[in-house]
Amino acid sequence: MSKRKFVTLALLVIVVTGAVWWYAYLKLHQTELEISERDIAEKIGLIGKVAITILYDNNPYDQRLKTAWGFSCLIDTMETKILFDTGRDSNILLGNIAKLGIDVRGIQIVVLSHIHEDHVGGLFGILEKNSYVKVYVPLSFTDSFKLRVKQYGCEIVDVGEAANICEGVATTGELGIGIKEQSLIVNTWKGLVVITGCAHPGIVNIVRKAKQLIGEVIYLVIGGFHLGGASEDEISSIIEQLKSLGVAEVAPCHCTGDLARRMFEEAFGENYVEAGVGRIIDIQQPPYDLTISISATISSDANRPKLRDEFHTNSDSLNLNGNI
Repeated sequence: MSKRKFVTLALLVIVVTGAVWWYAYLKLHQTELEISERDIAEKIGLIGKVAITILYDNNPYDQRLKTAWGFSCLIDTMETKILFDTGRDSNILLGNIAKLGIDVRGIQIVVLSHIHEDHVGGLFGILEKNSYVKVYVPLSFTDSFKLRVKQYGCEIVDVGEAANICEGVATTGELGIGIKEQSLIVNTWKGLVVITGCAHPGIVNIVRKAKQLIGEVIYLVIGGFHLGGASEDEISSIIEQLKSLGVAEVAPCHCTGDLARRMFEEAFGENYVEAGVGRIIDIQQPPYDLTISISATISSDANRPKLRDEFHTNSDSLNLNGNI
């Protein structure tokens, strides 16, 4: 065998071996991811009562509060208080929090959707008042940002894949190709509530991910939809896609844009929720105890829609769907 043929054969063996190894690695990672995502659905738990308060937004609602470009909301599950994003200006955020009578020291978890200043700028003002929090950030956040958080003595959690955060609440994991972003999923007895910061990965992609992770019923999508520069055709397409995914109600704010908000209101009618700073979305306790976690009550995905149907049949008969 000539030297040239030997080198060619050796290179071919290396390439084929590498390709086989890479394929095996990807299949293993995919299997591990699928198992991890099934684990989220089985263990997330179900919330009977939750209040979501918009603390920071560029759209007005409660006239006592200041508006500014950015987003922040508080998710209160009655057991855990989660601050999702922190707006740009900590003085405005803390001022709004004070006017709403919320105790900053009661916040236990902070989740940051993405690195942009209008979503993380208020964080360090919060940490000055309460550093006894666990802070969840996308894996792509800079080391310098994470180090600054750690200097307050906080525990910081890097989020790559989807994961449960606390009873009834999960993160979608870091999504997107350009600007990486995580969103929250709150599993309520009415269905999933998907909370977005700016929806840079695409609002439809985020909702689809939530549905893939946990279940069939999407009760509410709230937050920035990132449609400020979108055309009517683009917005119409997104509305149709969200409806096809089973989204029941929407509460777009922040970077959604005035045109998109008007079109969502027209499309969803009474199921459009006006969102702005100070808006409180209060999902009340169901008519019977639903505090048992999904892992204890649902043995398979096939049972989940049946259980959800039972929840909604009871809530409809008692006219409980108008709480927000």
